[in-house]
This record gives sequence, C-alpha cells and structure tokens, in this order.
Amino acid sequence: METGWLVLLSVALGLFVGAGFVLLLHMAERRGNNAVTVVAASVPDGVDQVIDALDSAGLVLDPSNNVVKASEMAYTYGLVVNQLLVHDDILEIVAAVRRDGDSRNEEVTLARGPFGEASIHLEVRVARLGSRYVLVLAEDRTDAYRLEEVRRDFIANISHELKTPIGAIALLAEALEPASDDPDQVRRFAKRMGTEATRLAQITREIIELSRLQATDILASAKLIDIDGIISTAVDQNHVVADARGMTLAVGGAKHVEVIGDEALLTLAVNNLIANAVQYSPDGSRIGIGVHHDEGVVELVITDQGIGIPEEDLPRVFERFFRVDQARSRNTGGTGLGLSIVKHVVQNHGGDIRAWSQIGQGSTFTIRLPEANRATPVSQGEKR
Repeated sequence: METGWLVLLSVALGLFVGAGFVLLLHMAERRGNNAVTVVAASVPDGVDQVIDALDSAGLVLDPSNNVVKASEMAYTYGLVVNQLLVHDDILEIVAAVRRDGDSRNEEVTLARGPFGEASIHLEVRVARLGSRYVLVLAEDRTDAYRLEEVRRDFIANISHELKTPIGAIALLAEALEPASDDPDQVRRFAKRMGTEATRLAQITREIIELSRLQATDILASAKLIDIDGIISTAVDQNHVVADARGMTLAVGGAKHVEVIGDEALLTLAVNNLIANAVQYSPDGSRIGIGVHHDEGVVELVITDQGIGIPEEDLPRVFERFFRVDQARSRNTGGTGLGLSIVKHVVQNHGGDIRAWSQIGQGSTFTIRLPEANRATPVSQGEKR
C-alpha cells in the first residue's frame, strides 16, 4: 500500500515538473516572439520589395552600418562590398542622420572603378527607417553633370568663335577711315570685311541649324527619299569649287536606294562631307561618292585623297568646334561645326557615321542609314 502511494506521488511530481517545463518553454517562446515583433516593427513592411524594385541605388543599414538590403544598382555603383557601405562620404551623412534624426540630401562624387580614372556623381538622400535602420537612396547624376559641362564648353566655344570675326570686322572698320584716300587699301579692307562677315554668317547659320537638330523630331515629318537625288544635289553644290581646282567628283555604286527622312537635312549632311573633302584635298585629286546597301542598311561613302586625320584625333572629329588643324581650318573658312551637324542629322535618322583616315593618304566617311521598307507607310504618304 505504501509502495502504491509512492508510485502515485512520483507520477504526480513528474507531471508537475513536466507541466512547469512546458510552461517555461511557452513563456520563452512568447518572449522571443515579442522581441521579434519589437524589432520587426521598426522596419516597415514591404521594404525588401521596394528596394528590389528600384532602378536607382538603394540600401538599408542596421545600427552597425551593415547592409541588410541593397538594390542591384547599389552594387553596380560600387557602394556595397561584402555587405558593407564602403564610401566614407556617404557614411558621414549616415552618421549625421543618426545623430539628429534629420533627413539629408547631398551630392557626392565617387571614383568609378579601382583606378579612379572616371567619376560618378550621385545625389544621395539619407533618412531614418524606423527606430533602428537607416535608408540610403542614390540617384546617378553623371549624365546631367556631363551635359552641363558640354553646355558650358559650347557657350565658351561660341564666344570664342564669334569673337574672332567680330573683332576682325571692328578692326577693319577702324582701318577704313584712315585709308579713305587710298582706293587699293579700301578695296583690300572691304574684301577682308566681306570674308569675315561671311564667316560670321556661316557660324551663326550652323549654330542655329545644330540647335534645331537637337530640338526637333526629324522623323515626325519624314518622307521617302531617293539617295540619288541627295547625292546629285550635294555634288552640284560643290562642282564649281571642285572644277576650279581640277578635282573629279566621281559618283558610283547602287542606284535608286531609298531611305525615310528629311531631304534637306540629308542633303546638308552629304554636302558638308563633300565640301570637307574638297577643302582638305590637293588640286587635281579625286573624290569618290559611293552608295551600297545590304540587309536593310544603306551606306553612303565619301572618300578623298586629302591630308588625312591623325589617329588620335579621329574620335573627336564630330565634336562641336573641333578642328584637326586650326590654322588650315581658318584659312579654308571652316567653323568646326560641319561634322557635328552631320553626326546629328545621321543620328536623328536612326543611323550612324564612321570615319577612317591615314595621314597623307586621305579620309573616308561612311554614313549608315536604315533602308526604307516599302511595306511601311510614310507619315506624309508621298514619295520624293
């Protein structure tokens, strides 16, 4: 009897201890869940999805500045390495936000790549995310900086280019009065003034043309154009100068190839290339103008036997106001805008332009345009 009571007591004691153990486990689980809830509450729901959807750089930092989430662009920009934010300038902004809690917007310039040869300009916004985390957003502003530099350079170049003919005209005008009794001097000064005025008018005209090319959609009023007509008109515009210097303008290649675009602008582009070939080629030389087409691409090729372009200058020949030989360009009346206009005309027609040259052997410029598809209706519904 006594043994039975002992067994019952042991069982009861075991059940009590087990129940207590289960209760302790349950309390621990609830405490853990509460802790998780407290932590999770400081990070708004959906942060992961938002970061993943960003086209720009975005990342979330924990209190130790470990990266707990980052967008693809954050890695592309080199902001995150081994789950750490590695740029001190941005870390300083983060530290300031942690101190006072105020969001900040700042622009930073970071080296792109290990050698620091190029820079990336970022507009960075840093803000608190709940009570524990910090959100960093970075927008690439490099293109905007580059465009601003181009704008500044363009204005500086225009000022310089206009200053030369305007200054020359002013000096010649001053010289005319003292020379009023010398008809030969007056005629010489007047001729020079006419030359500078023509150059000034050409620069102004080409600047306006270039601005129009960058501000309008050429293909909005595109028409079907026969390349033969473009070449014929451009060659006619250069025949007088070429004939006077004993040059041959030889046209060959495919006939009746058609493209869609603006006839006047394409004629301007081809004319500029032929005029350049005439200007920088020796008397009695031959300039070739050829047309090829294959697999939907039209190639218009202008080849000369001129002085050529140094290899290091080839990538820059399509820049505004760039001249390979400054003195020679001024003597021939070049403005440095012709090839830039050609490039914009071609690009606005969905094509590209390439240059090849060898010093003393001549140059070749190739315009590549999409060939017109007769099955595709033209916006104006007419053929030129």
